[in-house]
Amino acid sequence: MADELRDLGGATVLVGDPDGPPIVTESDVLDLIGAAFLGATVVAVPAARLDPSFFALGTRFAGEVMQKFVNYRLRLVVVGDISAHLARSGALRALVAESNRHDQVWFLPDLDALDERLRAAG
Repeated sequence: MADELRDLGGATVLVGDPDGPPIVTESDVLDLIGAAFLGATVVAVPAARLDPSFFALGTRFAGEVMQKFVNYRLRLVVVGDISAHLARSGALRALVAESNRHDQVWFLPDLDALDERLRAAG
């Protein structure tokens, strides 16, 4: 499956293919944002596609990625199991908890949870 547009919870979501190219650089992020301009307001990125540096907050990659989405007024949702990363980093746990309290960046376990969250945000 390639990245595809789907309607979830009343929003148009660019759902990333779990087997798609890894997201390692700013250019990779901009490619996703460009694809979202086909009509998406939300980009659901499989956690497995994110370079491990995203989850090591000292690299600042997560902050750069999140800021790009904010700048382009797109909601970023990291979808998948990140429990191993959370177990290693209190700072990451805090970032995920804080992000999930707001509307711009979410960390969710699966697309069903995203559908529910978008319906509730409706």
